[in-house]
Amino acid sequence: MFDYILRGARVVDPVNHLDAVCDVAIENKKIAEIAPQIVGSAKKEFDFSGLVLQPGIIDSHVHVGSKYGSHYGHRMLAMEGVTTCLDMAGPLQDILQESHTYGAGLNVAILEAAYPPETLRNSEPSDEEILNFIDTALDGGALGVKILGGHFPIRPEIASNFVRYAHEKGSYIGWHAGSTNYGSNIEGMLEAIEVANGKPLHLAHINAYCRGAVKDSVEEARIAIEALKENPNIICESYLSPKNGTRLTCDSQGNIMSKVTASCLTRFGFTADMDGMRKAFRAQHAFVNYDAGGYTGLLTSEEGIAFWEGAKTDVTGSFNVNPPIPRVWLASAKRDDKTFVVDGISTDGGVFTRNTILSHGLSLVKLDILTLNEFVIKTAVNPSRLLRVEEKGHLGIGTDADITVYNYDTQTPVASFVAGEPIFLEGKLVGKSANIICTERGEKAVATSGLEARVVDLSQPYERFVTY
Repeated sequence: MFDYILRGARVVDPVNHLDAVCDVAIENKKIAEIAPQIVGSAKKEFDFSGLVLQPGIIDSHVHVGSKYGSHYGHRMLAMEGVTTCLDMAGPLQDILQESHTYGAGLNVAILEAAYPPETLRNSEPSDEEILNFIDTALDGGALGVKILGGHFPIRPEIASNFVRYAHEKGSYIGWHAGSTNYGSNIEGMLEAIEVANGKPLHLAHINAYCRGAVKDSVEEARIAIEALKENPNIICESYLSPKNGTRLTCDSQGNIMSKVTASCLTRFGFTADMDGMRKAFRAQHAFVNYDAGGYTGLLTSEEGIAFWEGAKTDVTGSFNVNPPIPRVWLASAKRDDKTFVVDGISTDGGVFTRNTILSHGLSLVKLDILTLNEFVIKTAVNPSRLLRVEEKGHLGIGTDADITVYNYDTQTPVASFVAGEPIFLEGKLVGKSANIICTERGEKAVATSGLEARVVDLSQPYERFVTY
């Protein structure tokens, strides 16, 4: 007697070289059996005939903290078939606390963002402050830390210290490229690679550096791909939505605080201040995130201005700034060894309205840009390895029963399971709380917060999966 049997789906699992119509049995949170037809019974069976079943989708760059949008990041991801995610800003304590109320059953790893003046006193932190910041993040349950250089630039020498100390402390390290020398563009990306100096570094959303800010966007994508080929120490992802995500906050003089937002405004010919933002809203180039009742929605034009001003500008928003060709190239480029240049398809979503892994990613499959096996590699296999959750990302017997089921024709999720239990079924969320992926140092803090910890060992090397 199994706990569940999922019957009749096309099961796609590149790690175990499986692509066939099969039944999948779950018992004690694990994959118990996969066969063309499982003889036996279960406490509950699901008929998934005509659908695709793959290892649970892992979004390798999201934001689920309410500080950066709303309380609904967990549910917005789960409603799109995601089972595991990497939050790349925090705030750590807010996410831990809010997961009890707003969690949807996801596995969540968290990088605590380092940026002045909120989590750092200023843009010139001492070595002691950097070390204390990393220690506090790890001891609190974070998987690691992230430099928000694109929005709040620091000197490359300071960023270098972050990378070096993170590795000394056994911390995951991410970087939204940008510094006091270069912006969030191809120049900033190349500088970040140089500053990493061969050390592993998660360079966030590669598509964000290929928007045509320095050269033609297609040429920037070519440069990015070649740089990544030459520097396999760089872990990275890219997303497929045309929309970016940024803060729309102004300082007391009415000037835009985020360098990314300022670049977006000047790109469209507007000034980087409150007047420029109003003009961008009226031209429908700028959008503001708002609580639409259970999910995040977008407002523009006069409605957007009214909401933005009503929030005293301290809200998040987006601009349509990601050109299509770089997005496609970055999603599909491969090295000579048949591994992907960009490790994962992410969304930079969660609380942002661009949770498009299925809706956009499967379009690449239908256009023969990716195979379905390759789609699974980029949305489950590689992301599981970069997070060092070795029992996820494939459907081997005895591995975690994290599963996503979707309708390939409509490119929409139908069901998802985490640790053998459904979190999303028939258009409804049934998952609650969250499981936190952390290092051994954070296990006690996560348990104290009342959540379940999944401890990983970041000292294990990251090995990209070879396509076939």
